[in-house]
Amino acid sequence: MKQRLITGIIAGAVFLGLCFIGGLWYHLLILAMALIGYYEFVRMTNTAPFGGTAWIGYAGVLLLVFPWGPLHLNIQIPWEHVLWLLLLLFLLATVTTKNVIDIKRVSLLFLASVYIGIGFSFIAESRHAPDGHGVFWTFLLLASIWASDAGAYFVGRAMGRHKLWPSISPNKTVEGALGGVVIAVFTSLLFSFFSDGFLTAGQAILIGLSCAVIGQLGDLVQSAYKRVYDIKDSGKLLPGHGGILDRCDSWIVVFPFVHILSLLPY
Repeated sequence: MKQRLITGIIAGAVFLGLCFIGGLWYHLLILAMALIGYYEFVRMTNTAPFGGTAWIGYAGVLLLVFPWGPLHLNIQIPWEHVLWLLLLLFLLATVTTKNVIDIKRVSLLFLASVYIGIGFSFIAESRHAPDGHGVFWTFLLLASIWASDAGAYFVGRAMGRHKLWPSISPNKTVEGALGGVVIAVFTSLLFSFFSDGFLTAGQAILIGLSCAVIGQLGDLVQSAYKRVYDIKDSGKLLPGHGGILDRCDSWIVVFPFVHILSLLPY
């Protein structure tokens, strides 16, 4: 617990500090996290993390999360073009290796590059919100996700009786999940109260609900694929916390979700 606490304080201070500053350095941090997350996923699937085929995925993640805006570059490649090129290159890998790298393997690598690349791309872009409130929106989503996690944990321990999805995550309970929803919505409403009117209570409730429900589903998704490979943590980068994917499993589904549904009012 001591190690976990120290790691959490240091990593949280660095991340939130750079998020508050914003700009290129924050975006580069997100890019580094994305590439490490992809490495963790590739390694988990027992694929050579620096093999030739894996580098296709690294390139895809790099293109999806690259800081085009902070570098003032006007050559950003549309994400759908990146995905199609990735798909083509991965399929060609099955041909050039004569199925030594088969369709199942490249499907996993393609899935990882999309799942991680698009997820972290939206995390970075939230900080660059055009209304100038990027730090507010980023802190709002992170705080609501963390509130949901904490609420689910503590309410689940105190009141949990009914298992939520025991075959995937045996410790999660229905009561904990509901507690996480309530506390996430309450947290989002607090942000609304201090927003000077640019976040209404109704919008805050929808955002809090999304952070809790989609965030908990993101957590279950990671629990599901880690169970397939019989591993506890995706990596060891953060002592006591696991890897990047362990810490960001909710982030990389919540941030795209709220943007795609236009839940952030800008």
